[in-house]
Amino acid sequence: MGILDIETKIAEIEARLDEISIENHAEVEELQQQLRLYKTRAYEHLSAWDHVTLARHPKRPKARDYIDYIFDSFIELHGDRLYADDEAIIGGIAKLGNKVITVIAHQKGNTTAENIKCNFGMPHPEGYRKVLRLMKQAEKFNRPVITFIDTPGAYPGAEAEERGQGHAIAQCLKEMSSLKVPTLSIVIGEGGSGGALALGVSDQIWMLQYAIYSILSPEGFASILYKDGSRAKEAAEVMKLTAQDYLEMGMIEKVIKEPVGGAHQFPQYVFDQLKTDLEDYLSQVKKVSTKQLLAKRYRKYRSIGKYDYNHR
Repeated sequence: MGILDIETKIAEIEARLDEISIENHAEVEELQQQLRLYKTRAYEHLSAWDHVTLARHPKRPKARDYIDYIFDSFIELHGDRLYADDEAIIGGIAKLGNKVITVIAHQKGNTTAENIKCNFGMPHPEGYRKVLRLMKQAEKFNRPVITFIDTPGAYPGAEAEERGQGHAIAQCLKEMSSLKVPTLSIVIGEGGSGGALALGVSDQIWMLQYAIYSILSPEGFASILYKDGSRAKEAAEVMKLTAQDYLEMGMIEKVIKEPVGGAHQFPQYVFDQLKTDLEDYLSQVKKVSTKQLLAKRYRKYRSIGKYDYNHR
């Protein structure tokens, strides 16, 4: 039974509980027991594909939801000063308590109309050039940079390639790796391909419990590896794309716990937890010198993918 099937079953049980009389003790008790079983056991041993399903869940909180709840104020800045404003990327200046920071995020929509407007969270080159502009501005004014990652990948259309998609992403990777301010990336949903990595070369990377991070989608991976995109579930199992996988490999620093069933079941639980963690993080990085910051970031990315020849 897949995650969406489980959600449907839970909804049916909850609807039945609302319908029946509380005086019908036997049936109420039986339904409540079924509900507990579905809400606990069903989420104890999730497959990698279950994580993919939860990361893509249409009701999962989007970047704008996190920004609106966590930060005390947010002034959005638009445009790349070259071509246009890409609504798949939102960014600007935010306040958290007395701390001023730059926030940059991939944005997906909650409705079909919103998704069309922000291109389903797939940025064009002008989106990444907006990212670059905001990161350099943050460096100029000594503001920490926090990014929220949630994209299936950069937009692969011909017009994006014509406007320099690869170059725009490469510039983000280059500049972010050497920014002279603290940087933190949080994967809140999908983290797909170079489109996600352009916002992810940070001092620390955090992932929500059911978020995913991968070199490309499981469907794309299966098309290449097995020559069959329908084997995406099988591909997900070998891609090591879950938050726990990344934590065990030492490629991220923290996993943000989600409520049973995913962040969309109780968003405020995740928002409150993340807000507290961000406040602690920003207080800690204030004490780190720029020299220490850059040296630690360099060591972090030089160590990723290191191969131990003694264990061949």
